[in-house]
Amino acid sequence: MTAKNHGRLVGILLLAHGGLQALALAIVAVVYGAIGVAMLAGALGGDGKPEYFGVFFIVVVALLAIAAILFCGSQILGGYKLLMTRPGGRFWGVIGSIVAVLSFPIGTVLGVYGLWVLFGDMGRQLSTGNEQLDQSYQRPNFDYQLRARPPTT
Repeated sequence: MTAKNHGRLVGILLLAHGGLQALALAIVAVVYGAIGVAMLAGALGGDGKPEYFGVFFIVVVALLAIAAILFCGSQILGGYKLLMTRPGGRFWGVIGSIVAVLSFPIGTVLGVYGLWVLFGDMGRQLSTGNEQLDQSYQRPNFDYQLRARPPTT
């Protein structure tokens, strides 16, 4: 696979992972928000229950929304920029991969693969737009042939 293909694959995987996490967080936020509103409505109806339970659930929804924007947004933005080969794709791809590493087990595999691609020679090719290896990079020339040791006296 070429560097461009690896970059596109990382982009697709980051988009899918970030989108699924955003969907899960949205479902949890809707459920918690509904519980909070129901508790507030019950407390205001004169049941004598304290209102702060409902407020607590609504604060949790706000914190989930902030977490979704930070964690899922960086993965989705990085995936989109890598997939469309936009400027800043490598930068946002690295951030999205680091965030994905925190999500065990699938996100860890995705994040490590993304970091391997983006920090390696392929990432350098993606950021420069050059399909050829950089001229400064030289493959090591190791000579693995066994040589006879000179006799010791």
